Amino acid sequence: QELFVESGGGLVQPGGSLRLTCAASGTIFTYKPMDWYRQAPGKERELVAGIDNGGVTNYADSVKGRFSISRDPAKKTVYLQMNNLKPEDTAVYYCNTNPPLQRFWGQGTQVTVSS
Repeated sequence: QELFVESGGGLVQPGGSLRLTCAASGTIFTYKPMDWYRQAPGKERELVAGIDNGGVTNYADSVKGRFSISRDPAKKTVYLQMNNLKPEDTAVYYCNTNPPLQRFWGQGTQVTVSS
């Protein structure tokens, strides 16, 4: 069964850092671009960052210069390094393919930025 499992979230103070991990099973990871998304309470899910098979990355304007996405094909893992976190980064973070596939929306990992 192919699925993605997100981890690494938590409670952090403004200005702090977290690294999220998306562990993939199956083979789809090896040939699909991968994205990180987030959904804050009462808001639509939004694209945060993406990376293709060649390592080309893209970011939402709100996180440019603070977040960094990377992937490790050998480990079938995608990472999201988040620095200088702000309260507005509070959300549940998800990984998925690009474009996203419904069957891969998992539980996500909660990130809370608060003092």
